[in-house]
Order: sequence, then C-alpha cells, then structure tokens
Amino acid sequence: MHDGYGLALVSVWAGLVVWCHGGRYWWRAAWDARRQRVIYAWHPFTEPARAADRIARRYAQLRKAHSSSTTVTGAPPCA
Repeated sequence: MHDGYGLALVSVWAGLVVWCHGGRYWWRAAWDARRQRVIYAWHPFTEPARAADRIARRYAQLRKAHSSSTTVTGAPPCA
C-alpha cells in the first residue's frame, strides 16, 4: 500500500492499482490507443463488495494476459 497526495493506493497486480477518492474506488481499466490515454473504471464506495468483484475480474484479465514475468520467474527462490 502506498500513501501519497492524501490518497491510499493499493497495488493489486502489475498495472492494477486501486484508490478511493471522491466517494469512488478507481482503477485503470484499459488503454485507448486511438486517443493515446488511459481509461479508468470506478465504482461507488458505498458498494465495496461489488467494487471488489469488478476489480477481481480485472485482476483475472491481467493475470491471464501476463501470467508470468521473466524477472519473477528468473529470480532465485526465497530462503
């Protein structure tokens, strides 16, 4: 978890950071290649279970697209 700019940021997976601001949970949902910018998804903080479900689905998409990292895979085992 990171703290900065008055926000609590939770890093879920590479490319998936979730934060709460303005009564909403926010996370990066996609990339708009035509406009060359990030598309963000949000969900009201009054529905944390539904937000968690949406974030979990995004996490599953990212894991499927990038199942392993050469840096992590090539790292020696922890002692």
